[in-house]
Amino acid sequence: MEITAQIKFVRVSPRKVKVVSDMVRGKNVEEALNILDFTNKAASRILGKLLRSAVANAEKRGDIDVDTLYIRRLFVGSGPTLKRYRPAPMGRATPVKKRTSHIFVALDER
Repeated sequence: MEITAQIKFVRVSPRKVKVVSDMVRGKNVEEALNILDFTNKAASRILGKLLRSAVANAEKRGDIDVDTLYIRRLFVGSGPTLKRYRPAPMGRATPVKKRTSHIFVALDER
C-alpha cells in the first residue's frame, strides 16, 4: 500500500533538489532521514520535512508498520519561474529567473 506526500512551490531550484533526492531514493525511511539530517544542503531540510510528513500519513492510517517503509518513488518537477530583473551596466537590465520546485514522495512497505 503506497503512502504519498507532496510539497509544491518550494523556492529551491529543481536541479539543486535532484542532487539531494538522488542520494535517498530507494532507501529505508530511517536511513534516508539520517542521510538528510547530516547533508549540508538547503534541499535536504525540505526533503526531510516532506519525508516525515509521509511517515506521519502512514502512522495515521494505522494498518502499516512504519519500520518497514522505504522510498518507492521520489521525483522533483519544476514549478513556475518567478521572473525578476537586475540592473546591469550602461542602463540595461538582465533577467533573473527564480525557479521553484514541486516534490513528490511515495513510501511503501518492504
